[in-house]
Amino acid sequence: KVEQTAAQQGITPQALVDSLAESVSAMWRRLGISNEQFIRTTDAMHRAGVQALIERIIERNPDDFYEKAYEGWYCVGCEAFKQDAEIVDGKCVLHPTRALEWVEERNWFFRLSKYSGFLKALLTDRPEFLQPESRRNEMLALIDRGLEDISASRSRLAWAIPFPRALSSGEHQTTYVWFDALPNYLTATGFPGQSGPAHWPAQLHIVGKDITRFHTIIWPAMLKAAELPLPERVWGHGFVLLGGERFSKSAGVKLDLNEAIDRFGVDAFRYFLLREVPFDADGSFTWERFEERYNADLANAWGNLASRVIAMVEKYREGVVPAGAADEADRADAHDIEAYHAAMDGTRGFLLHEALQRAMACVGRGNEYVQAKQPWTLAKGTDDDSRRALDHVLSSLVRQLARQAVLLAPFMPGKAQAVWQQIGGPRTVAEQRFDQIALLDATGWIVKKGDSLFPKDARPSPAV
Repeated sequence: KVEQTAAQQGITPQALVDSLAESVSAMWRRLGISNEQFIRTTDAMHRAGVQALIERIIERNPDDFYEKAYEGWYCVGCEAFKQDAEIVDGKCVLHPTRALEWVEERNWFFRLSKYSGFLKALLTDRPEFLQPESRRNEMLALIDRGLEDISASRSRLAWAIPFPRALSSGEHQTTYVWFDALPNYLTATGFPGQSGPAHWPAQLHIVGKDITRFHTIIWPAMLKAAELPLPERVWGHGFVLLGGERFSKSAGVKLDLNEAIDRFGVDAFRYFLLREVPFDADGSFTWERFEERYNADLANAWGNLASRVIAMVEKYREGVVPAGAADEADRADAHDIEAYHAAMDGTRGFLLHEALQRAMACVGRGNEYVQAKQPWTLAKGTDDDSRRALDHVLSSLVRQLARQAVLLAPFMPGKAQAVWQQIGGPRTVAEQRFDQIALLDATGWIVKKGDSLFPKDARPSPAV
């Protein structure tokens, strides 16, 4: 795919992937996505690691690679041969606008079928290895249909990692893309030189549902053949669709991410995708739904709550948060915070959308608390009981905002920090520990109203 696209553009494959890598990295930076290491399959360390892994498999299981002439339908989009069940109307089900290629060549093959029993036992005995359950069921069905051995080398690609062994004919081939790409999890740890218990196995792989097969069938078989430990878990998330359709440049189904970010800001875009799209299923982006979420959840609910609370502390207590004991709001929040953790601790999977539901339930409760307690009415009282009651309410409301900021920080880091700063929280919200959230005490914090968190003067929604 890379070689073909580069040829069409009149540039080298390296130049093409360099530009793609930079464009992806630039978008990650804009989205506030960071990484400790960004590995590319063109890295010298990775090339050496791939060849070392193949040699390790040959050393430990010499019959796992064998020569075979092969012919079949190949999908350039998937970079994989397709079985009949994966072809509809002569097209790959995942790339219905691309023509399949009939390929005939002699390659090195990996004896994947040998590991069918191992893979079925892995998915059956360790159901947590692959989640959500729907993905695991798909892979078990694939195994039950019968696994075919897979090509491990290609003859037609000049731009790839050389396969370390020549065919009996003397022909030198390159490594098939998934034998090249999957080992990056391992080579990123320094394999074969530095990999060890401190670096491998990985606790979790997060992958798209369309490549779950490669990560939970081919990759575990490769590691088993190399006598290396498997990753502990794999999570196969769904797709973000555009108005119910899968993104496709050729079909004109596309979204300008910069335009989406410019619409309401990066944190609002992050929030929408992580709240609206279930992390265990598909979900759709529409401009109309984006605007609805922005106004209802962010501007009207959280932004309005923060603005009102800060204004009341400034007006009634000169900006200093008074002391106040825990109350029913603290106890109710504790239940949602527990559910927030349970949604993401891996017990049921990694359900980010459910965690956000719980965080926003705290926001909703905060708004209900304001209406129920009516601090503006309490402020009219001049007796000690009224003053103490107002102190209690204002203290509770700022504690609630503090907890909300901590819960929402992974999803909206910029806005969460803005709220934290406006309520006078110590240091940064990112430094707060989730296991200490119930101990947050805002007594003595000095609030200071800042810019509107979620302004409503955004541009009209573009038409899809």
